[in-house]
Amino acid sequence: MAGKGGLQLRRIEFRVPPGEEAGAFPFSVPAVRELGPLELTAPVTFLVGENGSGKSTVLEAVAAAAGLPTVGSDEVADDRTLAAQRRLARQLKLTWNRRSHRGFFLRAEDFFGFARRLSRMRDELRGRLAEIDEEFRDASAWARGLAAQPAAGSLHEMERRYGEDLDARSHGESFLQLFRARLVPGGLYLLDEPEAPLSPQNQLGFIALLQASVHDGSQFLVATHSPILLALPGAAILSFDETPPAFVSYAELEHVRLTRDFLNDPERYLRLL
Repeated sequence: MAGKGGLQLRRIEFRVPPGEEAGAFPFSVPAVRELGPLELTAPVTFLVGENGSGKSTVLEAVAAAAGLPTVGSDEVADDRTLAAQRRLARQLKLTWNRRSHRGFFLRAEDFFGFARRLSRMRDELRGRLAEIDEEFRDASAWARGLAAQPAAGSLHEMERRYGEDLDARSHGESFLQLFRARLVPGGLYLLDEPEAPLSPQNQLGFIALLQASVHDGSQFLVATHSPILLALPGAAILSFDETPPAFVSYAELEHVRLTRDFLNDPERYLRLL
């Protein structure tokens, strides 16, 4: 994996807010309250921990503090469900090697909303082209083509970038296509549980995308539960099961140990249920 040349964001610092706010969510979450300075030394940093540990909250706050756009939903600054994360963002200090305005913030649920929006836009453009054919049926081919040019151009660009029928593919294939289409070199990408629509095989394909993007100078912060993604060579792993959150090795992760033990002897766990 590429070294520090792809690091835009290198340090995250948290300041405890004054007064009563310090005891309210999200500052009441132990891992958030005890969050120390985080030095980012790898182009891919994974945030891992049990549900409710604070990893997604911190990721969302960093997205707000960095001013990153979202994919498929309201912007972080406008999303009413992220009001607490914006309060946390105001207590974060981000230190940059070089500030990147490329990249985005993506939650798994945002992907499905974005795919639906693309489908609606595609259907609207195709409907408009059918209307033009009817409206200009007695006109010359030149006039009909001129009238259709804006809609046809938009449809062509959408299909060139995302494929002709994104919603006809499996969720995993669609996610990889969307992700591949939106990546640009030198970007900063914050991803919350991107493994949700991905099969194990597609998770390996996703790892290949991450490696190629790191080679192009991009940086990733990824909240995940996936032992497959966490195995990415050279990645740093920040555990929110520790208080304060701490960097750990892949072999130390409870996620990894539990998954390995279960796969080796599932009956050992299932008979206890």
